[in-house]
Amino acid sequence: MSLTTTIHLNFRGDARAALESYRSAFGGELTVVTYGDAGNAQEESEADQVMWGQVIAPNGFHVMAYDVPSRMAYDRGENSFFVSLRGQTAEEVTGYWEKLSEGAAVVVPIGPSGWAPAYGMLRDRFGVVWVLDVVSGHNG
Repeated sequence: MSLTTTIHLNFRGDARAALESYRSAFGGELTVVTYGDAGNAQEESEADQVMWGQVIAPNGFHVMAYDVPSRMAYDRGENSFFVSLRGQTAEEVTGYWEKLSEGAAVVVPIGPSGWAPAYGMLRDRFGVVWVLDVVSGHNG
């Protein structure tokens, strides 16, 4: 038996932009179903918002997201979760860092740490905190 977990991010109107940004950073295929596509738009202004979306990349990256409708409570929160991205080499992780860091607030600059050849933390322009590092035991 196999089990897979996928991070599902919740936004208020930014889900499509976030998914497009992550596809740009990691590659892969973007799939989006809007509330209008599904005939489920409670508010006309939300018809083009994401009811279900995901990016799946051949390199193993997978993220899902949607726009929380205005009729539901939404609080982006602070430090409620981190997205951990672990690569095999410092070069690989640094390449993703460079793409994710556009418009981001750097919490910990990427660089060598006591436990990994590369580690860094940033809050992207969508408010998502990313922790990037190299899997222990690998050099980069």
